[in-house]
Amino acid sequence: MKLTFLGTGTSTGVPSIGCDCETCLSDDPRDKRLRVSILIEHNGKTILVDTSIDFRQQALRAKINHLDAVLITHCHVDHVFGLDDIRPLNFRHGAMGVYANEIAWTDLRRIFQYIFKPTHVGGGLPQLIPHTVEPGAAFCIGDLEITPLEVIHGKLPVIAYRFNDFAYATDLNFISDRTIDALQGLDVLVLDCVRIKTHTTHLGLTEALGYIERIKPKRAFLTHLNHDILHQRDSHLLPGNVQFAYDQLCVS
Repeated sequence: MKLTFLGTGTSTGVPSIGCDCETCLSDDPRDKRLRVSILIEHNGKTILVDTSIDFRQQALRAKINHLDAVLITHCHVDHVFGLDDIRPLNFRHGAMGVYANEIAWTDLRRIFQYIFKPTHVGGGLPQLIPHTVEPGAAFCIGDLEITPLEVIHGKLPVIAYRFNDFAYATDLNFISDRTIDALQGLDVLVLDCVRIKTHTTHLGLTEALGYIERIKPKRAFLTHLNHDILHQRDSHLLPGNVQFAYDQLCVS
């Protein structure tokens, strides 16, 4: 299995508009962060997690030419506003399965009403095959078993996804004991960590490392990073099996 970080930034991206902080002015490519999204490739199947607002740029950069499915964690702007940009892939390969929980589907149908209740002909629409996921109810794409797991982002239930011994859990500030139990035995955990200090709806570094200690993956990568985190300066804060993710990093 191969994991590619298409984007590792928080909702504003990094650099942030109008900011002249050390991170936003950094020349280190690891400090240039598009909005969060990952690509999973396994035995001929390619799966996107979240159509980030930067998806078109990410897809061109990663040379994505086919997707077998799209998984949605939750329906916030930075995670889903690139949905319309799956159209070129539809033109070449037809409709694709999109997986989300019922809360996300309610918002997706409202925000992208033109897709689900078209009122005109022409222009081309994303071609989706909707699937509703439930926490703990595993499904397969090819021979890859995917288990949706619930985490909490403020008050919003968000879907984390486990892929065999990989797991991806972004946009959260609470993980239940039940979900922690379901995340045991991981090789790789990708986990939310918006900044060094605490945050009301995301994990700060101390909280993220606390969950990593409880889950005990062999390796962990922190994502959804804002401009408070400067990659080279702050990496010394991490234990040996944890690192800050960065755009275009590949893990297998």
